[in-house]
Amino acid sequence: MSANGTDNSTSKKPPSPSPLRFSKFFQSNMRILVTGGAGFIGSHLVDKLMENEKNEVIVVDNYFTGTKDNLKKWIGHPRFELIRHDVTEPLLIEVDQIYHLACPASPIFYKYNPVKTIKTNVIGTLNMLGLAKRVGARILLTSTSEVYGDPLEHPQTESYWGNVNPIGVRSCYDEGKRVAETLMFDYHRQHGIEIRIARIFNTYGPRMNIDDGRVVSNFIAQALRNEPLTVQLPGTQTRSFCYVSDMVRCSNSCSKSNYFTYECHLILIFFVLINQG
Repeated sequence: MSANGTDNSTSKKPPSPSPLRFSKFFQSNMRILVTGGAGFIGSHLVDKLMENEKNEVIVVDNYFTGTKDNLKKWIGHPRFELIRHDVTEPLLIEVDQIYHLACPASPIFYKYNPVKTIKTNVIGTLNMLGLAKRVGARILLTSTSEVYGDPLEHPQTESYWGNVNPIGVRSCYDEGKRVAETLMFDYHRQHGIEIRIARIFNTYGPRMNIDDGRVVSNFIAQALRNEPLTVQLPGTQTRSFCYVSDMVRCSNSCSKSNYFTYECHLILIFFVLINQG
């Protein structure tokens, strides 16, 4: 092991999927599971997946932060199924692909129930990986920029390990996602599971919760109430913003390749744009 903690020993190559299982990753008709599909990003992903008339889409959600209203256009559709279910409990279905989005992503929600949040990240991911192993499905995990903690490097590269606090009030989310990523790679190395991980930064767009406590929604909420827009000092903070339709397109493409962005924007730019709107 090197001085920086990297294991330089030779590791065995992950087992490969059988030709039969591998072929299903490229078939035109897919049976796709979306956990957290009634949420902000999840519902937009469902819209995108349903554009392919050969796809069958199954949404699993416990409605902790999601809502049926986000999916009302698909309820009753013959290629769509909505199941009220908590991913911390096992799920016995047959699918070809899994998009694992289930987890509260707003500080307001995950601080409200931190134990539930970390259980969703860890046990929920274990259950989805177990399902992927059993049926031979490819799985994509939506992770987060929060795995970098309070980063000392801007922008963050994938080789940067982060600057984290394992016992802070946000750690239920941050550390939960880090464990989820670890589980994904361990299942890949040990069982040959086809995995993808998308580290999502700051997504905005239609159906976002106006009271989720994040910067864009805070600005919009203040503007709608005709209140002064507030920016925390010193006002030089940056964020990597992504519109939800672009995020969905990239997540969909991530099942076939890697995608990343280094674009960062000054929060004050959003302040000016919303204030002028």
